[in-house]
Amino acid sequence: MRNRLIVANWKLNGNWAFNEMMISELSAGLGGVQSHDHEIILCPPAIYLQQLNGLMGDIPLLLGGQDLSEHFFGAYTGEVSGQMLKELGCRYTLVGHSERRARHQESNELVALKAKAALACGLIPIICVGETLEERESGKMNAVIQRQIQSVMECLEDDISQVVIAYEPIWAIGTGLTAKVEQAQEVHEFIRGVLREYSELSAQKISVIYGGSVKAANAPILLEMPDIDGLLVGGASLLSSEFLAICLSSLNSK
Repeated sequence: MRNRLIVANWKLNGNWAFNEMMISELSAGLGGVQSHDHEIILCPPAIYLQQLNGLMGDIPLLLGGQDLSEHFFGAYTGEVSGQMLKELGCRYTLVGHSERRARHQESNELVALKAKAALACGLIPIICVGETLEERESGKMNAVIQRQIQSVMECLEDDISQVVIAYEPIWAIGTGLTAKVEQAQEVHEFIRGVLREYSELSAQKISVIYGGSVKAANAPILLEMPDIDGLLVGGASLLSSEFLAICLSSLNSK
């Protein structure tokens, strides 16, 4: 059975006081919640990982990085390695988020190398894939997503079942737009078909989650789709009431 994942991407947000408040409110809302097949993951700016790791205690939360270097050490100013994320308590890391692909010119090949580095450090990479509005409207969506996945799968070879795929239609990130649930399910089903080309086991084992203006209002219906295994939450993860509602929707669905 595939794990259900709710992932909070805080992006460039947070401070010491905000972090303490969020953990306190999440603790109150999630206290006593236990589920062996559900995981709730916070991905704050790397500078706050140590603080959050110390605050979380017995709360059913995990930590993840927002990015990592493809390198393990060396003269790479400003980079954060997988080993560093691991030491700060991370179990997951985002890889290839659309904002990094676009603003930092991260290629499919670089994203694949970062995913490989994450696995080598004992982290589970959450590999982000998705299309622009132009690519969708011109009929290139499937080809774009397939190339993004294939680059990673070919690089990882036998490790492919150890990853998570996050589908994030770029045109729906931070815009207030959300892919219709049928559109999201269609792409998730397509992604699972691409994974099936590598192995049936991988297609059944790999969690594929949806990101793109996820809110408490649309989370329940998205989570009811057969190929959507969780959610990647942006802005709504910075509001404790919204994020708690999303988490509870996940815990109470299928």
